[in-house]
Amino acid sequence: MSTISKRGPYQFQALIRRKGHRPQTKTFETRAQAESWARAVEAQIDAGSFQDRSSMTKISLAQALQMYGEKVTVNKCEPQNELARIKMFSRLPIASKSMAELNALDFVNYRDMRLATVSGTTVRLELALLSHLYTIAINEWRWPLTNPLKSISKPRANPARERRLTEEEYKKLFAAVHREEARSTRIWLDAALRLALETGMRSGEILKAKWCDLDLDKRILVLPHTKNKDRRRVALTMGAVELLASLPRQSEHIISGFYDVNGMGDALRKACKVAGIKDFRFHDIRHEVASQRAPHGTHLMLKDSMGWKSDKMASRYFNPTDEERVENVDLMNEGSKARRQMRLAKAQEASQGVNVKAPPQACDDESNQKATISLVTQGIALNSLPVSNYSLKSFCVPGLPSALKQ
Repeated sequence: MSTISKRGPYQFQALIRRKGHRPQTKTFETRAQAESWARAVEAQIDAGSFQDRSSMTKISLAQALQMYGEKVTVNKCEPQNELARIKMFSRLPIASKSMAELNALDFVNYRDMRLATVSGTTVRLELALLSHLYTIAINEWRWPLTNPLKSISKPRANPARERRLTEEEYKKLFAAVHREEARSTRIWLDAALRLALETGMRSGEILKAKWCDLDLDKRILVLPHTKNKDRRRVALTMGAVELLASLPRQSEHIISGFYDVNGMGDALRKACKVAGIKDFRFHDIRHEVASQRAPHGTHLMLKDSMGWKSDKMASRYFNPTDEERVENVDLMNEGSKARRQMRLAKAQEASQGVNVKAPPQACDDESNQKATISLVTQGIALNSLPVSNYSLKSFCVPGLPSALKQ
């Protein structure tokens, strides 16, 4: 049962008492507002869907995010970016609101405000963080809330990145890496870039890699904790082996010149600025390596070498250049033409009553050569280094050139 009491000018207090529930009270400017609220709450109590959010009035979004950062984010493999988002959220006006006050409209306004300054992908990541905060608060912390972000539309993600440097840009980049004023980081940034080009490893994996997990004889680097939270074994090219063998062992980590990925990212941005290279990120190297390896290996081989869990990632990271597209189409057409000729020959033999088996497709020794990528550093082209350690004999394609060259 509800009662409405006038407490003063423009102050009408609604009080609801129900057996089995704590008393609910709220003050409004008009009697009509108080009666409307009382009817809505009583209807929820009758339907069994009422949640007492009075305890949530004392917890702000900023406090909830702080708890999330301390209990959830810190346990993730790479928490730096998410902790930075939480810090950013805490400075916004929306963060001062209580969890009981927040509704879908608050987050719609936040989404539209952020879209005016940042990309759709960034906003999607921020909304995903907030949504997961509500999920954890409801399911694990047992807070009496509903997730208002489920009812709002998310902005469209940015198109997948396809940035790949040309050989000339690589020359400029490595020359900038070795500039005099960057002498404190140039050795380690050069090593990190070259290791990424040889292995396709993520920046976080490169910085976390330890000497104790490296076996140069077997050409294997073990990554105990990756982005996917799984243990991964990375096969090393001969170029990677030579690079690792030449590095000084100054700490337990192979790349010891940077504290975290942000530091290495800053060094790369400075080098790109000096070299006049725009819109290039360290992670783009994974696209480069994946695009180089994809035409020369099976789907499973590519997933294993790059550390992917889903097939979708293979398509996302394969970004061939126009020249590579033409070469791939020519290669497929040659294979298709050869198969059509074989079917025609078999049909002709069958019409003559002769049963002839097609000869097996053979691969010569030269086709077993590894695909290569020409690395450049300090303005000098290095030796052609193998990109993949897998044998081409396992997936011989009709019309495949005997020696694959970039």
